[in-house]
Amino acid sequence: MREIDGALAASRQAAEQLLGDAEASGPAWGTPRAPGKWSPSQIVEHIARSLDATVALANGQPSTFPKLPAIAHPVLRIVFRRLLTAKSWPKGKTTRAMNPEAGPPTPADGRTRLHAAHARYEAACRELAARGVPIRTPMFGAVPVADFVRFMEQHMRHHGRQLPRHAAGG
Repeated sequence: MREIDGALAASRQAAEQLLGDAEASGPAWGTPRAPGKWSPSQIVEHIARSLDATVALANGQPSTFPKLPAIAHPVLRIVFRRLLTAKSWPKGKTTRAMNPEAGPPTPADGRTRLHAAHARYEAACRELAARGVPIRTPMFGAVPVADFVRFMEQHMRHHGRQLPRHAAGG
């Protein structure tokens, strides 16, 4: 199995886990678990936006990811590599473009939204990998596509841990 295949399979599994846990929130789908936190719906939308931003990068278009100075990219790539194997994610705030005011109105709409975003993401990542070129990110500079897919998988798992059943320890 090629490296990209394994990375994308793990990404799909992370997306399905996140969707299943978000859907299990039932009536809390649109309700933040605490003041200043996101609802399961908003988490699904945030992940979908992150996948959409990756597609834009893969297509050489501007994305909604934060643009950090190129001089910082070598240092940030060290952080990037550490995040690939981290069991936790650093606390932080996202950019306005990635901070959804609301998400899909129903779990079924959330599933449709995330599946569609992930399908576009997979196609874009496979195309880059087939060409043998890195993905050029505004945060880390150029990184191997399979590594960026693993980074996004970790991002999904991070947000999955924020869902109500995980946040409550269940």
